[in-house]
Amino acid sequence: MPRTTTLECPGCSPLRALTFDSLGLIKVIESRGERGIPQVVERWGDPDSSKCVLAASIDDRKKDPLLAVARKNGEVEVLNPLNGEIHVVFSNVGEDGVQPEDDAFAGLHLFRRERLSRSCTLLTCTAKGNASMRACGVDKSITDNASISVTKTWKVCGSGYVLCSKVDGSENYAVFGGKGVEVNLWDLENSTKIWTAKSPPVNSLGIFTPTWFTCTTFLGNDDHRKFVAGTNSHQVRLYDISAQRRPVLSFDFRETAIKAVTEDQDGHTIYLGNGSGDLASFDMRTGLDRYLRLWDIKTRQLLSAVFLKQHLTNVVFDSNFVDKEVSATAQNLDEIQTVDEIGTLPVKRKKASKEKREKKKKYEENEERTVAASAWHLASEMPQEHNDAFTAPILYNFAMLHPRESIVASKNNYGFRDKALFP
Repeated sequence: MPRTTTLECPGCSPLRALTFDSLGLIKVIESRGERGIPQVVERWGDPDSSKCVLAASIDDRKKDPLLAVARKNGEVEVLNPLNGEIHVVFSNVGEDGVQPEDDAFAGLHLFRRERLSRSCTLLTCTAKGNASMRACGVDKSITDNASISVTKTWKVCGSGYVLCSKVDGSENYAVFGGKGVEVNLWDLENSTKIWTAKSPPVNSLGIFTPTWFTCTTFLGNDDHRKFVAGTNSHQVRLYDISAQRRPVLSFDFRETAIKAVTEDQDGHTIYLGNGSGDLASFDMRTGLDRYLRLWDIKTRQLLSAVFLKQHLTNVVFDSNFVDKEVSATAQNLDEIQTVDEIGTLPVKRKKASKEKREKKKKYEENEERTVAASAWHLASEMPQEHNDAFTAPILYNFAMLHPRESIVASKNNYGFRDKALFP
């Protein structure tokens, strides 16, 4: 059972839209008034499944607008979107006799015309990757085949099937992708490929996701380096050709294939729809994997990533933040560098260490002198008859430690008879 939703329609602002269907019909829908109800006001063409519209593009300038449609039977029509009048019709059946059913249209773009120009340029691409640019005169009869000329032809892919294409806002570049065809960017002026995407790596289970792109669009009109692509495996990928060949951002949307994706005029919002009828808008400036990522804008190197649990909606920088620890470390490094330059820091360290050792040595010598002096004093207080037997070992030890002082002391204060001890 299809899902149905019952709600009150508040109406729309004034608008005019053109729709295309599988029977080849073009219907005009208009809404008038401040809160008007959209209604079908015109229908162009007869129902015919062989004329199913596969692609459409419009040059909606105020004066002499044009609309181009590519049909299933291989025909391309250029008509007036105001009244449905057909200006040019041509077929993609080439000299090799390839039938339209075997190589249907996959992409169509109508280039903007210069002012007062009576001709238009079309870019077409088929499912097998046959791209061509044609110049069409719109001031001729639809039966005048001389008004159509092929200016360029090239091959977009060698294998697979092209399913989607898009021309950037400057109309100088185009991106193509499809089933078995990685998205690739082309320079339309030179008909050369300038970039090709790289397949994502296998997942954690070692399973490789087949290449299958269903739709694509550029993120902004003024930058051809960033574009978004939807896949058949309900994945949305953001590519930046100036950064890397693999997606810079990738996320899943629901469970069915992405069928359509288009950009907003703000340059960072996209709208997408899937096979289940779900419609969503995403701001591509903010990641959806709950990480804050910091990048070096000059080298495009990822500096760090922080997991923040919840979905992020915005981020700002505090320009007045100063890390005190970093500042202190930088100041210390500056001081050390300054001391190293004048060559004083190593001398101070060695001098301080030497003074410490000298103080310790003097302290130990003073301790020894104090002990020896106490022993000398004790020996001098002994009676004369015990002097030789008791004091000789003490005086001998003192003399070994302080020979000069012991000699002076013995000659000035004491009259020992042992001249061998004090020569």
